[in-house]
Amino acid sequence: MAVEAHRHCAICGKPIPMTESFCSDKCQEQYQLKQEQVAKQRKILYAVVLLFVIIWAVMVFKPF
Repeated sequence: MAVEAHRHCAICGKPIPMTESFCSDKCQEQYQLKQEQVAKQRKILYAVVLLFVIIWAVMVFKPF
């Protein structure tokens, strides 16, 4: 019993043809929303790290 070549939907895990990435438009939209959230979180993280570096630099190099 051979299984045809396939891949799985990145969101729900349903088997899909090798040429597809998602099983439905709904799963594709969910994936895009998740990617946008990840990008937003990454930007926030970079901003927080930059803020700490700026605060650290001001405290270290502040003239007495």
